[in-house]
Amino acid sequence: MSGAPPPAKKPKRSGIIYAKSGFGKKLIIILENCVLEFAKIGKKDAILTSEDGQFIKRQLKQDPLKYRPDILHQCLLMLLDSPLNRSGLLQIYFHTSSNVLVEVSPQCRIPRTFNRFCGLMLQLLVKRVIKTEDGTTLMKVIKNPVTQYLPVGCEVYLTSFSAEKFLRPREVVPNGELKQVAVIIGCIATGQVKVDYPNTQIKISNYPLSAAITCSKFASEFEEAWDIL
Repeated sequence: MSGAPPPAKKPKRSGIIYAKSGFGKKLIIILENCVLEFAKIGKKDAILTSEDGQFIKRQLKQDPLKYRPDILHQCLLMLLDSPLNRSGLLQIYFHTSSNVLVEVSPQCRIPRTFNRFCGLMLQLLVKRVIKTEDGTTLMKVIKNPVTQYLPVGCEVYLTSFSAEKFLRPREVVPNGELKQVAVIIGCIATGQVKVDYPNTQIKISNYPLSAAITCSKFASEFEEAWDIL
């Protein structure tokens, strides 16, 4: 009996899908120290924000001003909307103050309104993954540390206004098609980010910058350097 071989089975879709152009040069952004926690307020679970001041002071004995998930929201909106991300040359991770590490797909689109964003983050923290109806992973909680996902030889920079070394974002752009670079940006309102893996601390402005503005400057400079329109 002869005939054409049976068609090959399609590989099962799992994990985050990357653009083909992302396997070479790429900017990796790590949003660090994001304060992203939830608690039962009243009759339902909710992401804690600085507006939940009485609950945070009374139940958690913490400073409500630390609870700023809106900073993460602003950063993700800016980065995911950028031409750098849409061209497949950006990878985003965020790491919370509770030691939860999340990988964000370039295909992910963040809700524009803050309330809907908080709902999405609550779903992520509870279910550990966000998927589309067809099974594509948009966000997922992954194992620490983030360094195991960085390419060998990847240079890591930590942005800090108190750093002695001054570098413009354009000077961080790696030379060579296959080299990648990681930039750590603190997702906090005040204070200094500290991480337990090797990095070069740099400041990129003579003025303190918000996390979202810092993200914007890096995305814009890399887009210009890599001729992304």
